[in-house]
Amino acid sequence: MNLKITIVTQKLMFFLFAFIFVFAGQCFAHQNLPFPKTPSASKAGITLQDSEHHWRQEPNRLPKDAPNIVIFLTDDTGFGNTSTFGGPINTPTLSRLADEGIKYNAFHTTAICSPTRASLLTGRNHHRVGYGQISEFATDWDGYIGAIPRETATLPQVLGAYGYTSAAFGKWHNTPTTDINPSGPFDQWPTGLGFNYFYGFLAGEASQYEPMLFENTLAVDYPKTKGYHLTEDLADHAITFMRNQRMSRPDKPFMVYFAPGAVHGPHQVAKEWADKYKGKFDQGWEALRQEIFKRQKEMGIIPDNAELTDMNPTMQKWDDIPKDQREFQTRLMEVFAGFLEHTDVQYGRIIDELENLGIRENTLVIYISGDNGSSAEGIKGSISELLAQNSMPTTVEEHIKVLDNEYGGLDALGGPLLEIMYHHGWAWAGSTPFKDTKLIAAHFGGTRNPLVISWPAKIKPDTKIRSQFLHVNDVAATIYDILNITPPDFYNGVAQDQLDGVSFADTFDNAEAIIKKNTQYFEVMGSRGIYKDGWFAGTFGPRIPWDPTASKLKGWNPNDDVWELYDLSKDFSQAHDLAKDNPAKLQQMKDAFLVEAANNKVFPIGGSLYVVAYHPEEMKSTALTEWNMYEGMTRIPESQAPKFMSGFSTHSTIDADVPENASGVIYSVGGISAGFTVYMDEGVLKAEYNAMTMNRYKISSKEKIPTGKVKIEVIVKAQEKKPLAPSLVTLKVNGKTVGEVMAKTTVPAIFTASESFDVGMDLGSAVALDYHDRVPFKFNGKINKINIRYTD
Repeated sequence: MNLKITIVTQKLMFFLFAFIFVFAGQCFAHQNLPFPKTPSASKAGITLQDSEHHWRQEPNRLPKDAPNIVIFLTDDTGFGNTSTFGGPINTPTLSRLADEGIKYNAFHTTAICSPTRASLLTGRNHHRVGYGQISEFATDWDGYIGAIPRETATLPQVLGAYGYTSAAFGKWHNTPTTDINPSGPFDQWPTGLGFNYFYGFLAGEASQYEPMLFENTLAVDYPKTKGYHLTEDLADHAITFMRNQRMSRPDKPFMVYFAPGAVHGPHQVAKEWADKYKGKFDQGWEALRQEIFKRQKEMGIIPDNAELTDMNPTMQKWDDIPKDQREFQTRLMEVFAGFLEHTDVQYGRIIDELENLGIRENTLVIYISGDNGSSAEGIKGSISELLAQNSMPTTVEEHIKVLDNEYGGLDALGGPLLEIMYHHGWAWAGSTPFKDTKLIAAHFGGTRNPLVISWPAKIKPDTKIRSQFLHVNDVAATIYDILNITPPDFYNGVAQDQLDGVSFADTFDNAEAIIKKNTQYFEVMGSRGIYKDGWFAGTFGPRIPWDPTASKLKGWNPNDDVWELYDLSKDFSQAHDLAKDNPAKLQQMKDAFLVEAANNKVFPIGGSLYVVAYHPEEMKSTALTEWNMYEGMTRIPESQAPKFMSGFSTHSTIDADVPENASGVIYSVGGISAGFTVYMDEGVLKAEYNAMTMNRYKISSKEKIPTGKVKIEVIVKAQEKKPLAPSLVTLKVNGKTVGEVMAKTTVPAIFTASESFDVGMDLGSAVALDYHDRVPFKFNGKINKINIRYTD
């Protein structure tokens, strides 16, 4: 009797649970994600004879024929560079998708990379998700913390709950620098934020020839194949992912987020791509802007009444470039052009694969040509782009001299040995018809980017341009809209912040659709602005990206900033400042900005400048002052490693077994553009301080050092505690000094964006040119222990 009651009770409980699950799923599925586990479809009795077995079936929570989604995000492109939008650089894939779909000419990003990506992937404003600044310069204010909060579930997290498989490829610049290590934590890595698969690099940039790569959470080496290029490798992996997904789970749609890091610096591409543009830019940037503007008008990219804005008076004119430097400047632009075309062609390979798989028709492709405006961070043209981030003054004459004397001249530009960036004048031309460039949030040269959308199954080709004022935070909202997904109120039990984005799906079949978004603020490093109901107000801010010497950071008070006002209904390119004519409207807009800033964790204004401009000593990094390291320890991020920067004194003690004619790296930090390395070559002990390519301070023992158990000491003594100050580097073997050199100029902040500290080898690119063709140049002796400590 008791057994029968138990069986009946079990059955009643099963049906009750199933009813509650189905009912709750229908009523509350949109409020709580992930969804509860699907209950068993089987009936469990006490014995197999009393039981029934049926495999449970996951409910389909997506609309019938939910599309695959591919998002292309190019880096630092600029509104006016692509041929699709009137520019001089061939972009066949962007044009192909535009011909098959629709174009937008008023789509906006933030004025800098990581914040744009955080906004894109969450559907929220960048400060709301902790990205008022890139992770390297994070602070403890909530809007600048440099980590996506649990209150803002990402697009792949939400889509994954509904049944999508997702993968990210390329640049991932949204993990705190202190989390990029083999032991994690991994919650802010791509796979911790919803992606099922990741292949790429965790940094703001990477070498296209010798990148430091990760697959999911594991460090991997790039393929050592002839002619290797990172963007091609990323496309290969994206194609493999799509093939595998279609083979294993053809019933599930996928999302591919393809953000390769190109065409962010360093500008690197094979010579034949750059050679396509030989002579195409000899006219200089002002004339190039005129040509682009004319084409944009002819193509209908910009309105007939749009005006070409003037050059910022702090920019350098082409006529002021000495004639003996122009070939250098034009070659830098030719490399950038070849780099951009090469990148677009890799996107084309992915589109071709969609067709090969028979799924192109029902794939929504969102091609965002730029995560901000084109970059002026090359200042006046550079063979070592991070000179700007380190505030290390150099002249173009010095760059050309080093290029000619050490690298063989212009043919080295675009190759693996140099990390180059073009002159800010080319970046300005790439922003045609707008003012300014990346890092300026007050002008569209920093924030407005081409957008093309193609979805053959649902979007009919239309040549009429869409001009609705859109923002990158609208992308997630649009995807949720077309999938009938209501963003969750809770994710993993955490209450979710509202979306800031608004769907623009209505524009897919109606070029004149009215979008409900009427307000959008912008802010990057004190440069800020606000759009509201067809008006825009903004202020330039204290930093001049292309001329650090003219910046106004010292004593800057945001309350003293001068604001501008534009009526966008009549002024597409912000050509006419109406601030003096309409002070009441300007004040209304400034008040609106303060409201948005308060609601989005923007305060304090200039919070993103705290570390980068005012307190570099507080840059988030390890608190260690002493390290014990052993052979095989590699891929340690700069932020977690001993510093060999300006003002830091270190004492390294190396316990090693040295064989005859010992060769290989003992330890190194950095890469081809800058770093510090200690190594041996044919029994001789050597070291090199690579000061951003411009100066290489080399030291070596005069003869081979003893073999067997050897104590090697490397002493770096800062002569002053200030940026660029010299350091004395001394090598000792068994207590005896064997070499010494004064590094007259040291690097103040960072050697590279993505290279690492390695024991017993030099991964990625070589710090020293002398062993570049032998990387990783593994030490052929034995390193028993390395102790490195700060000495003051």
